[in-house]
Amino acid sequence: MNTSYTFAATQEADENGAVGAAVAALPLSFRPAATGENAQVAAIAGAAGWTSEAIRAVDAGARGVVVIAPHAEDTSALSRAAASAGAAVVLDHRWASNPGLVGAEDAVRSVAGRTAMLDTVATSAAGGDPEQLLAEHLAAVVRLTGPLESVHVLHRGPHGYTVSARLANAAPATLQGVLSDGRAAGVDFRLYTNDGGVSITVPEPSAAWPAEVRATAGQGEVLLPTLYETAHRGSWRRLKGHLDAGTLPADLAGFARLTAQLAQLG
Repeated sequence: MNTSYTFAATQEADENGAVGAAVAALPLSFRPAATGENAQVAAIAGAAGWTSEAIRAVDAGARGVVVIAPHAEDTSALSRAAASAGAAVVLDHRWASNPGLVGAEDAVRSVAGRTAMLDTVATSAAGGDPEQLLAEHLAAVVRLTGPLESVHVLHRGPHGYTVSARLANAAPATLQGVLSDGRAAGVDFRLYTNDGGVSITVPEPSAAWPAEVRATAGQGEVLLPTLYETAHRGSWRRLKGHLDAGTLPADLAGFARLTAQLAQLG
């Protein structure tokens, strides 16, 4: 028997995370809470103070919380509150939450020991916040590669940044951010090995354009199966799985590691 959960979203969360469209694509899983009804799921924006807002939602009885584009914050108090209440907290990242990265993780893991270099570029609209772009970019990188080492900012300004780092096998990595309307928004990864590598393109979550993952080796190139699902819908579907199973996601623990990486950048 399928269980449907009630939800309520703040206006900012709805605008930034396309909440209405995401839950409309999951009509048997979520439905709007009625006026005066305590929602089982709270959707909030990840602006400054989001951890406190999430704690208030958990204390009010929410069984699940979806946080749209969370800014770097200390999540320790929220982790304790969520664990005590058995509430599932899912973080909806701009690119790192794209369902296509599941296959990409496997492809990257298969060549991790032979990686010679990683080059990745994130693009967002001109006039945006370069610090938030870097946070979103790094979230996607860390999901694919694991924590980076020797992270240094080479350049940072209103139009973007360049960051150098090393992967677990000591291979060099370069992260570039570009705030421009001259390129399509999204993030690209090029991971090189001695006989090929992995290329990954992750689009904006505004529509169900698929991430594209290509693995190249001596036998040729393979295009992994494409998933036509937005990062936003993927986050809500993942929350549904945890609510049904009574399990807690590892999002907050992963975010704590990401925040530690960002702190290294100053």
